[in-house]
Amino acid sequence: MYVGAALAVWLFEAATPAGVAWLRCLGAALILLAWRRPGREAWRGRALLLAGTFGVVTAGMNVLFYEAIARLPLGTAVAIEFLGPVLVAALGSRGLRDLAALASVTVGVAVIADVQWEGSPAGVAFALGAAVAWAAYIVLGKRVALAGNGVDSLAVGFTVATVVLSPLVLGTTAVWDEPDLLAFAVGVGLLSTVVPYALDQVVLRRVGQARFALLLALLPVTAAVIGFVMLRQIPTLGEAVGILAVVVGVALRSGASERKTA
Repeated sequence: MYVGAALAVWLFEAATPAGVAWLRCLGAALILLAWRRPGREAWRGRALLLAGTFGVVTAGMNVLFYEAIARLPLGTAVAIEFLGPVLVAALGSRGLRDLAALASVTVGVAVIADVQWEGSPAGVAFALGAAVAWAAYIVLGKRVALAGNGVDSLAVGFTVATVVLSPLVLGTTAVWDEPDLLAFAVGVGLLSTVVPYALDQVVLRRVGQARFALLLALLPVTAAVIGFVMLRQIPTLGEAVGILAVVVGVALRSGASERKTA
């Protein structure tokens, strides 16, 4: 996912961040439609409504995230975005460990926001918006996974999202004259959407939420490493402390869930 995000950052020179997010959505929709070819029932009634809502929310999350990483280091934006899923997890329980997890993530986000607020308040705001959208993605994604046709729903959802968010194409005019950039954008859709979101559907259906949440703790670290290797983004001391606090919070929440599952 974050290799694709790093590639997207390189596209920001030719298109707006929101435009790149739309190209990612378009690329993902084309790949998923060619792969899955959803039947007529997937385009009707409740199935269409659920898939379409999920697709628009997910694409909106990506737009907000890309606007954030255009202004913040990749690892920093991901750490702030993590406030959403941890808040959703904490709201499902009132245990001390859950509250400690939420407190750790909140402190981490606050530290990062304090570091970045003077430099890019808009970046922090976009990352917080992406956090809210990520929380909605988790809730809707679980429903899509339980419906039993998750990957087909992704194809329908991203097709709907591509149409709904089509005004964002105005920010991509420079890309259409460059076949290599278009191929790059489709690659971002494959790496950042098709592969990780399809795997999310498999994992959410087959393993417990605790195990899934434990793996989520790796994401801020992964994003920081990819940002350093591919984009030469070196976290400041404050950002590093904030990212670590987020990882600790996610691990605390996951550990509590593991014991409940056992």
